[in-house]
Amino acid sequence: MSMDLRNSFWLLVFGCWLLVSCSTKNKEQDENSVFRYNEHANITTLDPAFSKDLQTIWAVNQLFNGLVQLDDSLNVQPDIAHSWTISEDGKMYSFNLKKDIKFHKHILFGKDSTRSVIASDFEYSLNRLLDPKVASSGKWVLDFVDKFEAKNDSTFVIQLKQPFPPFLSLLSMKYCSVIPFEAMAYFGNTFRANPIGTGPFQFKLWVENTKLVFRKNKDYHEKDENGIQLPYLEAVAITFLPDKQSEFLQFIQGNIDFMSSIDASYKDDLLTSDGQLKEHYKNQIDMVSGPYLNTEYLGVYVDAAEKEVNSIKIRKAINYGFDRVKMIKYLRNGIGTPAINGFIPKGMPSFNNMEGYTYQPEKAKELVQSYIAETGNLNPTITISTNSQYLDLCEYIQRELERAGLKVNIDVMPPSTLRQTKVNGKLSIFRGSWVADYPDAENYLFIFHSKNFAPNGPNYTHYSSKEFDALYEKAIQTTDNPKRYVLYQKMDSLIMESAVVIPLYYDEVVRFSQKNVSGLGINPVNLLILKRVKKGPLTHASPAGRPDGGIKKLKAER
Repeated sequence: MSMDLRNSFWLLVFGCWLLVSCSTKNKEQDENSVFRYNEHANITTLDPAFSKDLQTIWAVNQLFNGLVQLDDSLNVQPDIAHSWTISEDGKMYSFNLKKDIKFHKHILFGKDSTRSVIASDFEYSLNRLLDPKVASSGKWVLDFVDKFEAKNDSTFVIQLKQPFPPFLSLLSMKYCSVIPFEAMAYFGNTFRANPIGTGPFQFKLWVENTKLVFRKNKDYHEKDENGIQLPYLEAVAITFLPDKQSEFLQFIQGNIDFMSSIDASYKDDLLTSDGQLKEHYKNQIDMVSGPYLNTEYLGVYVDAAEKEVNSIKIRKAINYGFDRVKMIKYLRNGIGTPAINGFIPKGMPSFNNMEGYTYQPEKAKELVQSYIAETGNLNPTITISTNSQYLDLCEYIQRELERAGLKVNIDVMPPSTLRQTKVNGKLSIFRGSWVADYPDAENYLFIFHSKNFAPNGPNYTHYSSKEFDALYEKAIQTTDNPKRYVLYQKMDSLIMESAVVIPLYYDEVVRFSQKNVSGLGINPVNLLILKRVKKGPLTHASPAGRPDGGIKKLKAER
């Protein structure tokens, strides 16, 4: 081979190596700028007017903004409104909007163009919530609103019917996001799959039930404390594996960056009995946990045909008859706080520290025996309806209560069926969760107001008390926070005395992320905020830090 040919050959080899090297490097950079997570529950819409469940709220939060937002401590912060004033009577809210907040670029605004948000966009967006043709699930957030209007392009005013102290935090809900009228005029009902907002990410691709992709909004208005424009990530990719165990395996293999909550299928592999990350995962995974404004409970429909649940003695026997501390330790691996204080969860300022229903098996037996003597019903029986995810908890309660002389049947049904039959009053006892929509205990107490009876409201127990209703009406007009909290605690005590609910535990937000993820944060309403998230290169050699990767072993165990 001549010298020229030899040199040409080596130049070609070097060029190929350089191309492959650059391609690999670019791929790594792309991977490091895309945040990937799985949503095992399905997303059916990206329209904020229908953001009623957590999976939809998470997605919508990346795409849209409102007047205000909550920080991780649940303090109300400016968003599109840079400031606001509240009248002395607590009924007039005047919002001053930031200038040059842009909607996502779209052909509707002209080729590669956009436009600024003005106050009339908020007027249009809130009117959508009230429009019966839209039938938004978020109409209720405006129940206390008398009227609203754009005074000019930068001033938006809301007038309430009466003072409502939690109103600002209510406005942080994704229902109250701003959307452009042009998008609705063009897309109509298909706006659900063609969202245009102002958020840190903008819509790119949705293959329903398969993959959802958002790209960085390069015109986003927020910057970090160093003046760097948010978001840091280039993209967000969401998959839809319906099985939690499959999601866990994808996470352990490093194919997704983040996982929330725990599931019975993998909790013992991942966590110790006291809720700590097991040693062999510590090199790969970060875990954070904190209070979650979510009360898990059994609800009792007091108008049920099953006569046992009409007895306060039976309802109290259920409350006293099982050990919540043991239940959390062995069935939840220490994740959660035993709910012995009331329905308002730990983490709320009005949380009731007074001890309520602790484990008292003898007292439970006495109550059941008293009921038998009083009614002549020698075999009292109750039925608990649940979905499969909470079957282990209900079976534990079943075993415990049968020691007290109370027979328990368990009816397992799909989540959608459980919701529908609960709303229609066809379940005597149902397993439920109540997650705060906004950080005020009123959110937990209005579901017991007699005006909110299901099916037209969320009072699924049909609890009714004139004393409770009077306290509620007084509380929602009390602007002094400490005084309002005292009223909340009195209402909580009334609910617990009636025993129409059996609180199980106050949940925790638990988040797992890969070691190369930072800035994820955690908050008591479990809102996923990705605008401050960063990703770096992965450094671990194998999944879970095990020499063999750990995956084959895990699959064999399952």
